[in-house]
Amino acid sequence: MKQLLNTAISAALEAGKAILEIYHSREFDIEIKGDNSPLTKADTSSHNVITSFLTKTDIPVLSEEGKSIAYEERKGWNELWIVDPIDGTKEFIKRNGEFTVNIALIKNQKPIMGVIFVPVTSELYFSTKETGAFKVKVNIDSYNLDTLISSANKLPLKGANKTYTIVVSKSHMSSETKDYIQKMRDIHGEVNLISKGSSLKLCMVAEGTADCYPRFAPTMEWDTAAGQAICSHAGFKVIDWKKKKKLLYNKKKLLNNSFVINRL
Repeated sequence: MKQLLNTAISAALEAGKAILEIYHSREFDIEIKGDNSPLTKADTSSHNVITSFLTKTDIPVLSEEGKSIAYEERKGWNELWIVDPIDGTKEFIKRNGEFTVNIALIKNQKPIMGVIFVPVTSELYFSTKETGAFKVKVNIDSYNLDTLISSANKLPLKGANKTYTIVVSKSHMSSETKDYIQKMRDIHGEVNLISKGSSLKLCMVAEGTADCYPRFAPTMEWDTAAGQAICSHAGFKVIDWKKKKKLLYNKKKLLNNSFVINRL
């Protein structure tokens, strides 16, 4: 497990380097995919870097920017990597820094390892079921994996919010989300709202900056797998709102149901 974690962290950090080169060059080469979502050469470059690391583990890789893999092939995978080379491509294009690299290891449909790297802020989140969840600042140009891992801060970080804080999507504020926020106001009184892009919302819950993240709008498995691992290993639950169970992965349809993240 330690070697797999080292591989996933290395993949995320090196992908982050490749992304930042393109981010600072401003030459994004934006295309529009079949689902009307944007694709940049940074997405493709990140995908190529990550898969160059993960394929060495002999564990199959399911990536947003990889080739479509039929369920008939995937359903026999008890273990797989789920990757989003850039989560928050729209935020990348807007140049607001709120995008991440997401890598998760799935076993029997459950996330057992998560790695999220935030290239612009050089913040790294990682977790395993055995050790828990952690956060550390990275010098992207010079780092030692053992030092990084040993110096990381365990999540959630100390210092509780005085005001109940909900983090919400920057792009998807649905009527169901508004209803849920009102329900939390009825329970907690004053509620603080924070709007963020990408898997940063899950990271905020895991580190304790936010108490809750309700998501009543579409997400795909690669949007949430790494964040679910980190939140779960930090002591939070990620619950499928429809089924009232934990979100599962490598499903026939890769679209998630609505979900809510809060403390166990």
